[in-house]
Amino acid sequence: MDLHLHPQAHPKLTTNNFVIDATEQNFEHVTIKESHKRLVLVDISADWCGPCNVLMPILDKLSREYAGKFLLAKIDADENMRIAGRYKVRGFPTVIAFIEGEEVDRFHSAQRENFIRDFIEKYLF
Repeated sequence: MDLHLHPQAHPKLTTNNFVIDATEQNFEHVTIKESHKRLVLVDISADWCGPCNVLMPILDKLSREYAGKFLLAKIDADENMRIAGRYKVRGFPTVIAFIEGEEVDRFHSAQRENFIRDFIEKYLF
């Protein structure tokens, strides 16, 4: 599934939604600067990646459930390899937590919802 051709699976940030497409062009603004206001989870994935397609609906569900307590920034690794390289991503998906402009934690591969919920709860402020 090409994430950019399916906006329902990869929506833009709106007033009712807390998910955004992050790119090399907007990464600094939508992730680093935003992480000074709230937790930002950066999901670096690829449309051809099976575990990515398993993780995406869980992250989307939790972003709606937490209703803005964190921002989910989705990055298409194939189109934004510099970001993946900058953060030394070794596999997909990789989810990185940012607070105050800094990486504070990360996890790899598809995880169960309870694991992700616990991961988020550690860093909410």
